[in-house]
Amino acid sequence: MSLVPQPLTQFPWRVMALLLAIATFGTLVLYSAADGNIFPWAVNQSVRFCIFSAMALVLSRIPIELFSRFAFPAYGSVLIALILVELIGGVRGGSQRWINLGFMLLQPSEFMKPIIVLAVAQFYARLPVGEIRRWNAIWPALVLIGLPWSLVLIQPDLGTATMILAGGVTVMFLAGLPLRLFVGSGLALAAIVPIAFSFLHDYQQKRVLIFLDPESDPLGAGYHISQSKIAIGSGGIWGKGFLQGSQSHLDYLPEGHTDFVFATMAEEWGLVGGIVMIGAFMLLFRWGLRVAMRTPDKFARLVAAGLTTTIFFYVAINLMMVMGLAPVVGIPLPFMSYGGSSMLTVMLCVGIIMAIDRSNRRSSGHRNWA
Repeated sequence: MSLVPQPLTQFPWRVMALLLAIATFGTLVLYSAADGNIFPWAVNQSVRFCIFSAMALVLSRIPIELFSRFAFPAYGSVLIALILVELIGGVRGGSQRWINLGFMLLQPSEFMKPIIVLAVAQFYARLPVGEIRRWNAIWPALVLIGLPWSLVLIQPDLGTATMILAGGVTVMFLAGLPLRLFVGSGLALAAIVPIAFSFLHDYQQKRVLIFLDPESDPLGAGYHISQSKIAIGSGGIWGKGFLQGSQSHLDYLPEGHTDFVFATMAEEWGLVGGIVMIGAFMLLFRWGLRVAMRTPDKFARLVAAGLTTTIFFYVAINLMMVMGLAPVVGIPLPFMSYGGSSMLTVMLCVGIIMAIDRSNRRSSGHRNWA
């Protein structure tokens, strides 16, 4: 008999410790970005992490069968909310993304990021194996992805729309659709890029053009990227030291506590700090993929892999964005960038993956006992 109570042995200590380490590092960076002031960024971020961690632990106790059962109803509810955004949503900063509930502003598009993974995974889990290479395995998934993608794109919110598209298409790929379908789609997408570019808003077109040539307007539209590169490069290998970053403290670096928080971190902690942070995220991705590979259930496997990939896209796109390798699309760095929306989404993903991991462990224990 073990001296440790069973609930404690089932608690996801390693994952929570890893998330706590990343969030603590993020809080230190936000503390520095606020010139050594613990209010409001560092305190608010810490409180959010505690609340959303509790939410993730509650989700981890939910049987995976419930996620499967309510995947489509949840998708329908969020889709209705996205339609309501277009009808009665509030406008802030030129974008119509929120529903005013009185006590808070609700952004339904954030919930669609994990829910699109659940919905598409549920579709392929129900699909007979023999149908996977037929047209009936393609068009329903495209409809599931296309409806919320188009609604979010017209808000306009290119970053969130990209995340929804990436999450859904990833599940389609993991479900076993022919590789030629994705290669052909990629080539077709490349061919229509000039046409699609003309439909973008002016500020979105400017972001793409500045991505291609940021030095063309270093004091205007290219200012963010130019200053971000300066901050990252000036950090060198070991960084300038905690609270010693000049780009962020002298307000040369815009949005140094949100989208460009990695540049703030890299200036003070250098290449070493960046490698440690990326390594921590790699451990998180490794855990999620191992959960996916261990589960025998098709729905759970697609969900775990899809949600892990969703978190990966958050990290990869943000890092590419701040280093000038991708256009600025407003995707924050999880647990590092100030704000509750991205942390809520990522912790929803983590909570569901933990639920799948817990189901795997219980099934494995029953098999071993039998």
